[in-house]
This record gives sequence, structure tokens and C-alpha cells, in this order.
Amino acid sequence: MAALKFAGMDDTDSEDELPPGWEERSTKDGWVYYANHDEMKTQWEHPKTGKKKRCAGDLPYGWEQETDEKGQIVYVDHINKRTTYFDPRQAFTVEDVVLKPKRYDGNTAALEILQGRDLSDRVVVITGGNSGIGFETARSFALHGAHVILACRNLTRANKAVTLIQQEWHKAKVEAIMCDLASLQSVREFADAFKAKKLPLHILVCNAAVCTQPWSLTADGLESTFQTCHLGHFLLVRCLQDVLRRSAPARVVVVSSESHRFTDLLDSSGKVDLALLSPPKSEYWSMVAYNRAKLCNILFSSELHRRLSPHGVTCNAVHPGNMMYTSIHRSWWLMTLLFTLARPFTKSMQQGAATAVYCAVAPELEGAGGMYFNNCFRCLPSAQAQDQGSAAGLWELSERLVEERSAGVQAL
Repeated sequence: MAALKFAGMDDTDSEDELPPGWEERSTKDGWVYYANHDEMKTQWEHPKTGKKKRCAGDLPYGWEQETDEKGQIVYVDHINKRTTYFDPRQAFTVEDVVLKPKRYDGNTAALEILQGRDLSDRVVVITGGNSGIGFETARSFALHGAHVILACRNLTRANKAVTLIQQEWHKAKVEAIMCDLASLQSVREFADAFKAKKLPLHILVCNAAVCTQPWSLTADGLESTFQTCHLGHFLLVRCLQDVLRRSAPARVVVVSSESHRFTDLLDSSGKVDLALLSPPKSEYWSMVAYNRAKLCNILFSSELHRRLSPHGVTCNAVHPGNMMYTSIHRSWWLMTLLFTLARPFTKSMQQGAATAVYCAVAPELEGAGGMYFNNCFRCLPSAQAQDQGSAAGLWELSERLVEERSAGVQAL
């Protein structure tokens, strides 16, 4: 007590009450610190108890965190039209303790995973972000402050998606740039347009896909499902690899599917076979083409992680969950009918986006990659999806294809 009296701290009734001249404040991410106005200093520990604290929960309804002209954090109460430097959550603080990562499952929504997170320092690119799981992924990131760029082949639909997100939150930083994965030239043009913005890239979600498409060749002479689902993303990462490295730690998330288990990519000699990936019309079956493309996604993710993880860029593949109602099957009337009948039993798009969001932000996955996740849980993919030889073979084949059809693209 003598020490407290000498320091002028013995004149308070409560252990948690601050001595004269001290003020409790909080950082942008909710950690509490203490300012001593007499000595013009700050510290994390309570001046009497020596404990550290953080604010619990989200801001109350109607409140928003902003920054004033001096760079200090202020809190705006839109309901009562007032501004204060005091974090209203400081009425509900908890001691600094080690928290175990929360467990998520197939019923978890993407917004639940991001609850309370501030992503205002993150730049995110999402392919196919104008609808379905891609839209919910983009929306979830944007509503938590990230600068989100939708890479879409249909700019009209993409701009509608941008408008929907901005109507929900007028400060959302979201925009659309043309990117048709079925055109290697379009992918290169998107990469150039993105680089011209001089932005970092912290999260790249390779989400876009097509399914049950009738057989067709792209302008690059390849079967469209294979190029859209795999080769376009392969080239996209090649073109943006330098930005990802400069932005490290960065993460790439590749959306795959459990359907990868029902196919293979190898010929009779055990090599990845282009004839299976890009077959002629007489040997084409849309679901098999989709399954093979999804197997490519996992193999690509594994090899990408092996190559870029030494540079601070990690990659994981995800399955968004079974019984998912999306528009990806719109090209086949029978599949559309079946999914329409099953819709009451399917997962929501928010739940479908959860695994990709989890792999993009989970602190426990920092620096970890080369894995496959289903419903936010790590699981083992098929035996071929785990084969490093197949992953390397697919990479070499993909590299050769884009070099043959896209002269001038620098190899990884």
C-alpha cells in the first residue's frame, strides 16, 4: 500500500477504478490500453491490477468505428447522432487469456467466421464472385472492410453484385474487373488491369467453375470445363505470383469438390493425360469432365503450396459442402430439376462460402497449406489427389499448355 500511496493510487475505492490522470482506451481491434495524461505515456497493463483486457463482442447496433483527421479512432453512434473516443464495448471487457480456436462445421456461415474481424488492410480477389458461393464469399469479406475485386466474365452481372453489396453497406470497397477464365488472353488482361492498380494481394479465391456444360472448345483450342475450372486459374496465379509474394503472408484458396474422388487423370503408363482432360466430343461426358477438373484443383493447390510457401504464400483446397444449391448446373435441365426438388434440404450459400472464408483467414492456418478441407475440417482427398507425382505432372502439362498458347508469360 505504501507504494500505491506514493504513486497516488490509493485514493480509489475499487480495484478496477483508474487513479486520477489515467484514462482507459481501446485499439482498433479491441485491445484495451491505459493513458497517463500526467506523465504522457501509455501502457497495456491496468495501473493497479497489472491485468490486460480486451473488449468483448461486436459494437452495439447503430455504432460504427471510424478514424478522425488526426488518425485517432472514434466511435459514431448513428442512432443518437453522437461521436466519442470511448469504445462502448469497454463496458464489457474480458481478461487477456489464451483462447482456443473456435470449431466450425457444415452449419457455420461465412459471416459467423468473420464476426468481429477487421479486414480493412486486406485486398481480396475472387473469381466468379458475382453469384452463388463466390458472391457470398465476396460479400462476407467486403462487409468486414476488405477491398474486394470480383474477377468475372460477365461484367453486367458483376456490377449488379457490386451494387447489392454497396447497398448493404455504403462504405464497402468492392469492384469488378473482366476476367473470362475460358480465354487465356482475358486472364492476362485481368492480371495487367489488377497490377495497374498498384495494390497488394493478400487473399486469392479461385472459385469460378462450370458444370454439366455441353462439349465445346475455347478460343485456345481446349475443352471449356477443363480450361475454366483449372487452366485459367493456373495462369491467373502465374500472372499474379509476384504480387502475392510481395504481399506475404498471402493465401490462395482453391474451391474443389468431393466429386474429385470419382475419376482419374492418368493414362496406361501412369502419366497425366491431356486426352482425358481435354477429350474430343465423341469421348466427352460433362460430369466426368467436371470431376477431372476438380481433381486438377486439388493437385494444383498442393503443388502451388509446395512452390510458393517458401515465399510466404500458402494454398489450400476446399470442398464447400454436400447438398449445395447453386446455379452451376444450369446447363443441364435434368440436374437443375433434381437440385430444385432437393433445394429444401440443401445448405445456404452463406454456409457454402464458410470453408473458403475459414481457409482464407483462420489464424491457426497461418503458414499452413497443401491441405484439403470439407465443411471447415481438414480431411484426406483421394489417393491420386495426394500423389505428388500427379501434382508435378499436371503442373508441367499446364505450364506447357499456357506457354504454347500464351507466349510471353513468365513461368513460375
